[in-house]
Order: sequence, then C-alpha cells, then structure tokens
Amino acid sequence: MTSKLDQYENDAVNLFRNSEEGILSTISKLHNGYPFGSFVTFITDRSRNVFFYISDLAQHTKNINDNSKACLTLFRTTTKKDKQNSERLTLIGDIEEVESKFIDYCRKRFFKHFPQSKAYEKFHGFKFYKMNITQVRWIGGFGKIAWLETKNWTKQNIDWLSRENNIIKHMNDDHKKNICSALNYHHQVKDVNAKMIFLTVDGYYVESNSQIYFIKFYHSVYTSKEYKDILVSQAKEYRSYEIEIV
Repeated sequence: MTSKLDQYENDAVNLFRNSEEGILSTISKLHNGYPFGSFVTFITDRSRNVFFYISDLAQHTKNINDNSKACLTLFRTTTKKDKQNSERLTLIGDIEEVESKFIDYCRKRFFKHFPQSKAYEKFHGFKFYKMNITQVRWIGGFGKIAWLETKNWTKQNIDWLSRENNIIKHMNDDHKKNICSALNYHHQVKDVNAKMIFLTVDGYYVESNSQIYFIKFYHSVYTSKEYKDILVSQAKEYRSYEIEIV
C-alpha cells in the first residue's frame, strides 16, 4: 500500500518533471540579505538537479555569485475557484556554475527544451548554473503538506548512464509503438512520429510535434535492469492506448 508520504513524493516529482519555469529566490547582495524573487526557466537532469541558463548581468546571478543559497518555487493552479488549494513545490539548495566538462550536456538538453535560448550564446555573459537540492517542501492542497525525504532528491549513483544513448536508440528503432501509447496514456496525444529524447530516473522525455512531454514511471530507477523492466511493464499496461503506426 502506498503511504501518504510516498504519494506526496509521486505528485511532487510529477510537477517537478513537467515544469519548465518557476520563481527563483536568492539572497540580495544589493539590499542587505533580503529575499529577491525572479522568474526563471530551467531544465531537470537525469537525477533531480536543476539547471539554469542565466546572464551575469541578471540580479539573481549577482546574488548567487555572492551567496549560493537559493529557493526555487514551482506551482500549478487549476480551473477550480479556490486557487489557494493548488499544488506547490519548494526546492531549497545551493547554486553553482556548471563545470566545463558538463556544459555540452547542459547545452544539448537546455536548447532542446528552449530552442530560442540558443540565440543567447551570441550575447556576453550567459552561463549554465546548477542547483543542488538539499530540502524539499510539498503542498498538494489543503492538508497535503510535508517535507519530503531529502535522500530521494540527492541520490546521484545512476548505473544506466553509460547505456542511455543505446536505450533511447533501441526504443525509437524497435519499440516506437510503446512510446506512442505511453504518450497517449499520459497526455492524450496521438502521434505516430513521437520519439524518446532524454532519460531520467523518474521517467523519460518524448518529443512530439515540436513539444516535449514527460512520461512518468511508478518509481525511480537507477539500474539498466530496472529501466528495462519498467519499460516492459508500461508497454503491457498501455497496450490499449496503442495507435496504428504505418
């Protein structure tokens, strides 16, 4: 039986992986340590780190370079009349500039999600920054509130990393119908040309008609066997959502 905390974790991950923008709060260098909130776009990586592509001229970047402590707030309001009864995720951690050896990885993923951002490379001072999450606060609505297990957001030992490209190629070449059925099940999008593009421990990203969608797993996966097993399990579960591929 799924515990209340496990369900909160599942809901939080779903919001986390399906979000691309939020409010970043940094410690103001100019105004004596007052919180400073600003709108940002971001991507998530294979584990649960957050990456930003921001300018040295931005106030939040100046704050980060002075004090690495930060908070990223994500939210999803619904069509319900009471917007206060909505999902919110607060991520607390430290932000640092991305090491040179990871820049190509960041470029590939970030510019796939935000192709317009590639033009910023022409401007001086845009750099990739990484947020290492240390604390997570979830509010799923009234009464659905908890600090989530930090270890689930900091675990980095991913066994399938070296096989990521092989897994993606194999799925796109030999199991396209399973990708399409998962997209149909999770997002009600029917596209015979949908393709897997990125893997994470919580699921994978699919590109369809220039849009990117997240396909969530039931639990996090860290080994190649776990990845294979959960993809096979989902293929069986979503069989009734298959669409004809010519």
